[in-house]
Amino acid sequence: MKTNFKFSNLCGTVYHKGNVIFTPDGNSVISPVGNRVTVFDLVGNRSETLPFETKKDIARLALSPNGLLLIAVDEDGRATLVNVPRRFVLHQFNFKTKVRDLQFSPNGRYLAVTHDKHIHVWLTPGFTMEVNPFILHRKFPGHYDDVLCISWSADSRFFVTGSKDMTARVYAVNPVDGFPGAVLSGHRDAVLGAWFSKDADIIYTVGRDGALFEWSAKEEMAVAKEPSEEGQADAKKRKIEEKKTSAVKTPIKRWRTASRNYFNQNHAKVVSASFFAKTGLLVVGFTSGVFGLWELPDFTNIHTLSISQKKINTAAINCSGEWLAFGSSTLGQLLVWEWQSESYILKQQGHHHEMSCLAYSQDGQFVATGGDDSKVKLWNGQTGYCFITFTEHTAGIKAIEFAKQGQIVFSASLDGTVRAFDLIRYRNFRTFTTPTPVQFSCLAVDPSGEVVCAGSADTFEIFVWSVQTGKLLDIFAGHEGPISSLAFSPTDGRLASASWDKTVRLWDVFSRDTNTESFEHQAEVLCISFRPDGRMLSSSTLDGQICFWDVTEGTQTGLIEGRKDVGGGRKSTDRITAANNSAGKHFTSLCFTADGQSVLAGGNSKYVCLYDISSRLLLNRYEISQNLSMDGMQEKLNSKNMTEFGPKDLMDDAGENSDLEDRIDTSLPGVQKGDASLRKTRPAAYTKGVRFSPTGRAWAAASTEGLMIYTLDETLTFDPFDLEIDITPDAILEALAEKSYLRALIMSFRLGERQITRAVYEGIPADSITLVAREIPVKYLDRMLKFLVTYMDASPSVQFNLMWAVSILKHHGQYLKDHKLEFASTLRGLQKQMTQTYDALAKMSTENTYTIEYITNIRKHQQKEEETREVAMEEVSMDMLI
Repeated sequence: MKTNFKFSNLCGTVYHKGNVIFTPDGNSVISPVGNRVTVFDLVGNRSETLPFETKKDIARLALSPNGLLLIAVDEDGRATLVNVPRRFVLHQFNFKTKVRDLQFSPNGRYLAVTHDKHIHVWLTPGFTMEVNPFILHRKFPGHYDDVLCISWSADSRFFVTGSKDMTARVYAVNPVDGFPGAVLSGHRDAVLGAWFSKDADIIYTVGRDGALFEWSAKEEMAVAKEPSEEGQADAKKRKIEEKKTSAVKTPIKRWRTASRNYFNQNHAKVVSASFFAKTGLLVVGFTSGVFGLWELPDFTNIHTLSISQKKINTAAINCSGEWLAFGSSTLGQLLVWEWQSESYILKQQGHHHEMSCLAYSQDGQFVATGGDDSKVKLWNGQTGYCFITFTEHTAGIKAIEFAKQGQIVFSASLDGTVRAFDLIRYRNFRTFTTPTPVQFSCLAVDPSGEVVCAGSADTFEIFVWSVQTGKLLDIFAGHEGPISSLAFSPTDGRLASASWDKTVRLWDVFSRDTNTESFEHQAEVLCISFRPDGRMLSSSTLDGQICFWDVTEGTQTGLIEGRKDVGGGRKSTDRITAANNSAGKHFTSLCFTADGQSVLAGGNSKYVCLYDISSRLLLNRYEISQNLSMDGMQEKLNSKNMTEFGPKDLMDDAGENSDLEDRIDTSLPGVQKGDASLRKTRPAAYTKGVRFSPTGRAWAAASTEGLMIYTLDETLTFDPFDLEIDITPDAILEALAEKSYLRALIMSFRLGERQITRAVYEGIPADSITLVAREIPVKYLDRMLKFLVTYMDASPSVQFNLMWAVSILKHHGQYLKDHKLEFASTLRGLQKQMTQTYDALAKMSTENTYTIEYITNIRKHQQKEEETREVAMEEVSMDMLI
């Protein structure tokens, strides 16, 4: 079995914190998700998580004007420079302080970064790996508190900043004669946004209190200061020199307040703001979840819309000014809104609380997840998008399963219900309840899809319902502790149940025999899983062991001591080392691979382990995250971070939770006032569920950061033609003359000349099409199909083209089906061309049929006329003879 699985995509989280940005073409939005970056393609309708991680949660993102360089800065100021087209990390740099904003200049030459009270301007790094690509250009002091925002002028000569000291300042990147800088003061709260207008004659500043100031530049003559008595002689000499050099004084631009406007949003504070200078469009997000759209300089309100009940942490505008992107950290929500048509382009939201369970569909295309926020979400594994959310449950969801047959998903919740959802009509068509209220902790569906079972955590019973009628069929009792897991055998109707009473029991659901078989363990059983052939059962216990049982013989066949493998990481509040802390580590989820030779296990740590069953060896250990912002990631703790009041990591020394809404403790009912001494909480790294795809080529984990999907690493594909250095038109035509048709075709694809590719395509005989199409590497299928679509549009060789299309689809149909999303546009184009060809042939055939009928009828009519003429002539002849 292949074990080279690599991280592929992060689906369960769309936005965590920081700022979202649009790509230069405006068709994609880049969002920080923890310590990773996800790119949402709004036109192609898919998402991709870039293959790199930062040490902590990303706080700021910046993209170069040409869209080639991306800089991600984490909470501690560590920057990661990424080549976006190649998805490659070029360099890592430490700014050594928290970065609140960084912006590339419009010409792409400079990078301005906030550095506490100062601004550092760096030269833009190159696109190659260098020893030190970050070169400091200049430092700009002046502010008396932390700088919050930076914005460049259109000519990249000036930039304006906003600060906590309630002022905005204008700086010149390089010294400019007659411009000493400008200070814009007058706000009564921190300045969160400052921008130049299109012609740089006006500056707009937005304060946290909801005030919008407009500053205009006026040219004034330079006024000299009154000299002292001691310097009067020097002043006279200076005046004489100035008169000699120039009789005109240098004009200086002075910035004055032109107007003051207020948003008046019922005392709601401004959290985020963005300005589009080309059209004067200003978008502002408030703490109340309301965003407003204003047109400047008239301050005309275009829209005011509430999109959530929590504050909007970030706002962005694309290059055309049509799409607006919003992110809410509290809800984990990302929205892209088109303000002209008032419609959503993208609306994605992860689970508000922890993700507790997951399940794969039978074709491996979809993943269903359940969370503690009482929601069931379905994700497309290829696009990474959530396409439906069910909100019928009223409490946390503990288990979720797909029906083996049909488009149905089942979920069990702590609200005492098991619900069945129809994935065709997207509705809850069946609700299963019990005579007395219970809390369900696990769920199982039999292979036929006719019976669903759920285990209780408080009454220690198993309830069995009929899916068709919804009636309660039976109640199994016998366990002496909460039931932790249920699993149906894939081959027969036996049901396995695991409990905290240290036993695993086998039940025959479809017979009247109430006798059960019990497997005794040394510790509490947390989860169980059947092998795909139904002959082996695996179980995980609280002491970190994985046991394997022969279901037929009822004996234990193997044991894996996984405590040391799953152990690792020390929490900031732990009083013991990470090595000794492994005593409390265990696996909470098990899953067999598709071939049944290995088992995948995940638990309450940052590791997911893959074991070989026959040898009981650890094949691979996957680290789900390297994010140090989560608890339990480090093996050793630094003693200097420990104080008599607790760890420094849990203290809010920056005053970020100064707002009342950030300090409100909703952990207890009836709490209305905030706790001023409330400390920060860091989520711990864990895996609550792991599942293998039925195809065996991917597996998913429900972790702290979201739904993480791992797929087989197929990037290292050996292609012998990549090693060819003499790919020329003459070499291609020579290969075609030698009847090496496949080699000539692949070489033409490598060269990329359409005329050469067409010559090779037309030079392949019809009797060799099947052989060549069968041997085409899958790497070139996309190019072959795209060429065929283009060629069919302008070629009269209908049968020749159809032979190629049929041969490719016949020999590569399974691969195209498995990767249908990658070839969706190309296959739609092929279908369109074939449909057009069919319609043209049908139209031509119909016209030819009518033409043939017309010609035939004319001939018949002519024959009748000739016969009539002959008869008339004979009659005339007879009359003349008479």
